[in-house]
Amino acid sequence: MKILKLSALVILLATTSACASSSTKSYSSYDEAAKDAIASIDKAKSANYEWRDSRKILKKAAALAKEGKTDEAIKMAMKAKKQGDLAIVQAKLQSSVTGPLK
Repeated sequence: MKILKLSALVILLATTSACASSSTKSYSSYDEAAKDAIASIDKAKSANYEWRDSRKILKKAAALAKEGKTDEAIKMAMKAKKQGDLAIVQAKLQSSVTGPLK
């Protein structure tokens, strides 16, 4: 049963990742993209599922924005947001999993 739940998690994350990568939302400014990314990451953190690299990616995006590389900064912020969104999905899926696989 646990293997089935884990398999379902993997499939859902892969599907969500594919859908998230083809997101139709576009940002006209880095600040807008960063705001959405921070909201997503904070939501994941509140569920105790914040991914390790999400804020690091956002920090790199801020540095790129400061250098005037807005398009690259927006791309990085979108990547951080995607990680936040996937972490939220992971938290929901794993909320019913009990213990390690045997």
